[in-house]
Amino acid sequence: MNEFPAFTERTETWGAADLVGDIFGNPFHPVAFSPSWHNSTVLSLASQMYESRDFSAMPILADALQDAGCDSADVLDHCRGPGPHVRGCWVVDRVLGKE
Repeated sequence: MNEFPAFTERTETWGAADLVGDIFGNPFHPVAFSPSWHNSTVLSLASQMYESRDFSAMPILADALQDAGCDSADVLDHCRGPGPHVRGCWVVDRVLGKE
């Protein structure tokens, strides 16, 4: 039996909120993606993460997006953040045109 049920429930709620944030981003601050950000490196990284469900390259995707001209703090911070990142991640989906 868990000695701290309230802590466990709060942690699970925060975990669910993190997943929702990864999938939907900030609905109050939508990000416009420039077509110039969709170069071969960015598309390749996003596609590989999507297909493999391995999002460990998110910081590398941030670097590639920045090299392509992305200056959106929301996008770059999300990619460089701790996650969790899952299939359906709003940045990866936007790169791949899966909106």
